Amino acid sequence: MSKPIYEIVDRLPTGGITVMALKSLDFVIPGQWQNLVGFDNTIRAVTGETDEGLIQQIGERAVTLFNDKSQGYQQALWLYQTVDSASGALGAAALANRIGQDISFLGVLKNLTPKPERAQSIDLCVKLVVELVAFCQINGIPGDSIGDFLAALGDYSGESLMRMAALVCFDGLIPLGPDFALKGLSTIQQMPPADLEHNQTFKGVKDLIPGGNTAGQLGFISQSFASTKGWMDNFVAAHNLTPEKVVNNLTKFVEISKDKLDYLGAFMDMYVKYYEHTGVQTLARRLIERAVAEI
Repeated sequence: MSKPIYEIVDRLPTGGITVMALKSLDFVIPGQWQNLVGFDNTIRAVTGETDEGLIQQIGERAVTLFNDKSQGYQQALWLYQTVDSASGALGAAALANRIGQDISFLGVLKNLTPKPERAQSIDLCVKLVVELVAFCQINGIPGDSIGDFLAALGDYSGESLMRMAALVCFDGLIPLGPDFALKGLSTIQQMPPADLEHNQTFKGVKDLIPGGNTAGQLGFISQSFASTKGWMDNFVAAHNLTPEKVVNNLTKFVEISKDKLDYLGAFMDMYVKYYEHTGVQTLARRLIERAVAEI
């Protein structure tokens, strides 16, 4: 990795579009996510420790664990970072030579077209699988452990639950509508492996997706998404979520137009890096928890 883990945690943004977008989802999971920034701050928050010597000791052990390439922490970080940048590239590809009168995203975008629904559906499925594989990497279990992931998903909290809420809302409900999970599953089950090869998000992370080859990886993505669809459907139902509710709350934090939800999906891909942001926070927490247990 090009930067040490403590520097990555220290440099997490305290504001900006990503943080504001995540704050807009507090209505979904109230009080679950605080934007914890800074490596020492995270150690204090996770452990409750105030002794500076012990905080330093925990931090050093966490850094050592992260730097150990036999562990999966660096791979998990790479997945969190790469899926956001690859998805953003897909959003950038949606730019076209026309004036988007429906958009007022802080004046950032002048030429925007919607991302095709098919591409958005594949994107959603790949991002879900990235969460599964990163979970396995962090916990030191085989990367295809769908059952372990599903069992853990029921206990997700904090930044991990926020990441799944953002996946459901920003990559599901906003661009694909209330039946997003069914659309995603139908798309991935009916497509040939060659189509997956053309998806920017998949190409970014395929090196760590189980399956051996594209056909096997497509099968794994399909199986994983099918297994998790029930959780996503239940999450939407339990929180009574609709695209309109998500967008209405988003407008309280980010200047947007409500008229074109498909345009909004492309914007979110390009500028809201929620996977990397919350992924770094999850990774820091797990490293610190393990460091404390080992000291």
